[in-house]
Amino acid sequence: MNTQSTRRILGATVTTACLALALSGCVESGRSSTAAPAEDSACPWTPDESIDTTARIAWQAVPNGDVVVKDLGLLEACMPNADISWVQAASGGDVVGYYAAGEVDLGLMGSSPATIASSAPTNADVDLDVVWVHDVIGDAESLIAKDPSVKGIEDLRGATIAVPFSSTAHYSLLQALLDAGMDPEKDVKVINLDPEKMAGAWQGDQIDAAWVWDPTQSVLLGDGGTRILSSADTAEAGRPTFDLGTVDAAFAQQNPEFMEQWAKVEDHAVKLIQDDPAEAAESVAVVLGIDPADAEKQFAGLTYLDAAEQAGPDYLGGKLADDLHTTAGFLQEQGGIDAVGTKQDYADHVDAGPAASVGQ
Repeated sequence: MNTQSTRRILGATVTTACLALALSGCVESGRSSTAAPAEDSACPWTPDESIDTTARIAWQAVPNGDVVVKDLGLLEACMPNADISWVQAASGGDVVGYYAAGEVDLGLMGSSPATIASSAPTNADVDLDVVWVHDVIGDAESLIAKDPSVKGIEDLRGATIAVPFSSTAHYSLLQALLDAGMDPEKDVKVINLDPEKMAGAWQGDQIDAAWVWDPTQSVLLGDGGTRILSSADTAEAGRPTFDLGTVDAAFAQQNPEFMEQWAKVEDHAVKLIQDDPAEAAESVAVVLGIDPADAEKQFAGLTYLDAAEQAGPDYLGGKLADDLHTTAGFLQEQGGIDAVGTKQDYADHVDAGPAASVGQ
């Protein structure tokens, strides 16, 4: 495949009422806005009033612990003297851009954009550490086809497929196409589209398929779409993807107490999903603008890890750096990055410290 053409692929009116991310009125959880934390927010432990850090956090509408933390105002409750603001992003590529512009200090992004941020040329503009695994992606990200006659990805030759560029979904789509012997530039038309714009394009017959996550995924399935493949399939093929918690390296070094408290709060949210998914779904429903029962169903598409497991050798404590290195090799082959660093280079961008401080 032509490298320059593939680099274009990898470069960085919703008509369904409940899809817009500024969502309101679609939720039956008793609260219908994410403009402010839940009124009954309280820190699960004694708040640390000594922390007065200013932190700007990029978040995405993904059904995991991060949106639970945001909705419940746990960071604000546990660090009442910190100045915390939340910046919404449509994809991990946007989060990398926010870092490069100096607009955020922490942010959720997929493993593909995290790899790009840790590789040339992007690593000249940002210096990030991966400090948390929000989730391991499975059926939560899928290729949804509009035509019911489509039974496999090979049936999409000549089709227009939407995906947010530089996201984990983009990485999975390209890998699936190549595994099927298809050229992402010649056999299909891959277009860059934010999730909140996909339903309108779908209903306007502007796209034939999309690789995307919830809530958009569920909207497309509910409109007659068919799941063809998911990130669980590409993981089985040796290409796992993750939603990762990242932080500006200098910020983390300067604010260790904040980072430990942040990891403690994120771990609390993970355990809430694991132990009381119905309660956690209340928060996810508010953020995603869906019914709590639907929010709870979405948990099945992701795997959630507590701090102790994250800090172990399968993730932050070892193998995750290898997964990032493998991802980098694929991205370089496709022209998405200039060069692949050593495994140690990627290990240097993974810090198990915050998770280990909580999970021990």
